[in-house]
Amino acid sequence: MKKKLRSSEWFGKNDKMGFVHRSWLRNQGYPDDHFRGRPVIGICNTWSDLTPCNGHLRDFAEIVKKGVLEAGGFPLEFPVMSLGETIMRPTTMLFRNLVSMDVEESIRANPIDGVVLLTGCDKTTPATLMGACSVDLPTLVVPGGPMLNGRYKGGSIGSGSFNWMIKEKQKTEDFSDEDLMEAEICAARSPGHCNTMGTASTMATMAETLGLTLPGMSAIPAVDARKKVLAQLSGRRIVEMVDEDLKLSKILTREAFENSIVVNAAVGGSTNLIVHLLAIAGRIGVGLTLEDFDAIGSKIPLLVNLMPSGKFLMEDYFYAGGLPVVLNELDGMLHGDCLTVNGKTIRENNEKAVCYNREVIFSIDEPLKKEAGIAVLKGNLCENGAVIKPSAATPKLMKHRGKAVVFESMEDYHERIDDPNLEIDENSVIVLKGVGPKGYPGMPEVGNVDLPEKLILKGVKDMVRISDGRMSGTAYGTVVLHVSPESAVGGTLALVQNGDFIELDVENRRLHLDVSDEELARRKAHWNAPEALAERGYVKLYIDHVEQAEKGCDLDILAGKSGSEVARDLH
Repeated sequence: MKKKLRSSEWFGKNDKMGFVHRSWLRNQGYPDDHFRGRPVIGICNTWSDLTPCNGHLRDFAEIVKKGVLEAGGFPLEFPVMSLGETIMRPTTMLFRNLVSMDVEESIRANPIDGVVLLTGCDKTTPATLMGACSVDLPTLVVPGGPMLNGRYKGGSIGSGSFNWMIKEKQKTEDFSDEDLMEAEICAARSPGHCNTMGTASTMATMAETLGLTLPGMSAIPAVDARKKVLAQLSGRRIVEMVDEDLKLSKILTREAFENSIVVNAAVGGSTNLIVHLLAIAGRIGVGLTLEDFDAIGSKIPLLVNLMPSGKFLMEDYFYAGGLPVVLNELDGMLHGDCLTVNGKTIRENNEKAVCYNREVIFSIDEPLKKEAGIAVLKGNLCENGAVIKPSAATPKLMKHRGKAVVFESMEDYHERIDDPNLEIDENSVIVLKGVGPKGYPGMPEVGNVDLPEKLILKGVKDMVRISDGRMSGTAYGTVVLHVSPESAVGGTLALVQNGDFIELDVENRRLHLDVSDEELARRKAHWNAPEALAERGYVKLYIDHVEQAEKGCDLDILAGKSGSEVARDLH
């Protein structure tokens, strides 16, 4: 006996409200059998012309619909606010939680039995997943896929990672305006998201590792026909998932989250995974902490040779075998019996994966680096934690002591960083305040700030940089991020002054401000909180309720889930 469909509460009654719900949808030309026992599949589309990475998802929605119809479902596409990392100001992270609310309430309020999430750009994956978790219906992710490799003057160019080289090239390599224009055109030459292991690729990897995509889907380029095939098969599979009642909570176990932490280390994934995975876990009700990322993932070998931690790009990674090869290599370190959306375990899905290029995907016995996971730091400068990505850092700077050069805001940084009279050298520690969740607001990807022009001209390639912000997954450098408590709420970061000595010791997981407790107390007594950044609307709601980085930067009012039941009718 088939389980009762949630949508039957809308379409299954022969009364006034059944008439209302069916009648108005009929103006789209749906035949009667669509309302009689077919599972309704919501296709949550993050397409937007303002989100270049997701610009092809309008077409993908139609492909998914085809699969849904083939399997006997009733596909209904719905839009949600889209988040274009390269376009939106001040940062898409400010709106991640808003999109999650949009997704959650769109699913709950409508006659939907199962959901397909069409994602791509960085925040669209975690935002839609957070919202879906709070409803907890059968859910499947269709990641939009990376761009083709950028090609520039005979070599590869990584969309995203190249951004962080531009200032240096302009100052030291005679990089002209014409060169900039050509690189600009060559870097992004096809639909899709960044072609490095940036945050978008990391989030797609996360979705597949968690078991939320069909096997092998995360690395397929956006324009590859195989992506379309799997999108269509996803449409078929979500109908079966509804019949099986295979909800998110049956897949997103503690063990699945642990797998994601391990795999993120092995692929050299973004530090942004931390705030997103913590937020998703908080919505589905799985206990996950910042410390888990170090305890579970910091000793994992780096297997994937991709920018920004390596030299290849996502297209090369796919041709080499993609994530299935990595999952197979890591089998002994993963919970192989975790369930995935196709009804099989993660081990069953990937045990026959073959690597076709060991320059791109290394073996577990001969890794690219022996340890590559994210390190979680503690100390008086970050009582609740901070993070660093060792695989993207300069080894000699992983233990460092230097004088702080302090910037109170991004505006202060932009105004003074290239001042030839700025007292700064390669041993200094750049400290950026006011870029945390509440302080910016939204915790932008600015932690990997450019170095001063005068040091770039001397050939300096990297410096220790510390902030309460994030950095792009495409970025690199010895950058300490997510310092908590942030400066805007009076964390120790707010009290750092020019000339203070700061000690970074990644091996011992220590970040220390060499200032006495008595002096810090004196400074704290004279510290004044910044003025309110918003007096109305969503931004005020965000500032009033956003949690700190170690809790995933979700809103405190959104933790957990409300489920799928809606008790009251509309008339």
